[in-house]
Amino acid sequence: MPRTAKRLSLRAACISIAAFTTVAVTSGVAWAAYTDNMYPTQYETTACFSEGGPDGQVSCQTDNATLTYYMDSSGSNMLETVDRDVVFEVMAQEYAPTDFSVSYDSTPSFSGSAETDIVYEESSVGMSSSTLGVTFCNNAASTTKCDQQYIRIRGAGYYTHGRTCHETGHAVGLLHGGKSAPQRSNSDPKLGCMRTPTSPGDGLGANNIENINATY
Repeated sequence: MPRTAKRLSLRAACISIAAFTTVAVTSGVAWAAYTDNMYPTQYETTACFSEGGPDGQVSCQTDNATLTYYMDSSGSNMLETVDRDVVFEVMAQEYAPTDFSVSYDSTPSFSGSAETDIVYEESSVGMSSSTLGVTFCNNAASTTKCDQQYIRIRGAGYYTHGRTCHETGHAVGLLHGGKSAPQRSNSDPKLGCMRTPTSPGDGLGANNIENINATY
C-alpha cells in the first residue's frame, strides 16, 4: 500500500476510535442522577439540628452507611403488626439493595455516640391535620448529619409502602423536588417515593438510589 494511502487509512481509524470514545463517554451521562435531591443542595442549606419534636425540618443525612432502625413495640406509639410488616418490607425491598447496610435493632440505643439511626412511631404528627407523616432529628451529630431520627406516621392505615419509603428517604437526606438541583416539580414521578403527594405503592426509583449510593 502506498505511504499516502497508509496515512489516510490510519487517520480514518483514529477518527473512528475518537468517535467511538465520544459516544461511549456521552452515553455515560444517561446514567447520571436525574436531579440531586440529597441534602444539602443549593436550595436547601439549613444546618441539621436537634429537635424535641417535628416542626417541618427534615434536612439531615444519617451519620453513616450502617443504617439501624427500631419500631416502637409498646406504649401509645406502638406500631401495629400490619404497620411493622410495611416497615420491614420497605427496608428490605427499597433500602437494603442500596449501599446501606440495613439492620433491625431489637435492643435500641437512645443515647451515646452510637444511637439507633431511625425510630418509627405510630403517632399524631403534631402539625397540620393534612400532614400524615413527619421526620425529625432528635440528636444532630454535625451540621449535616443526624445520629438519631424519628419518623412519626399517623395510625389507622397510613403506614403505606410509599409513605414509609418517603419518610425514610427524609431520614437519610432525600429532599422534595423543589429543593433538588436542578429543581423539579414536587410531584415529578421520577422522584419515586420522594414525590408529593406520595402514592401507596411508590418505591425509591433510580434517581433516589443513585443519590444514596453516591453519598454513602
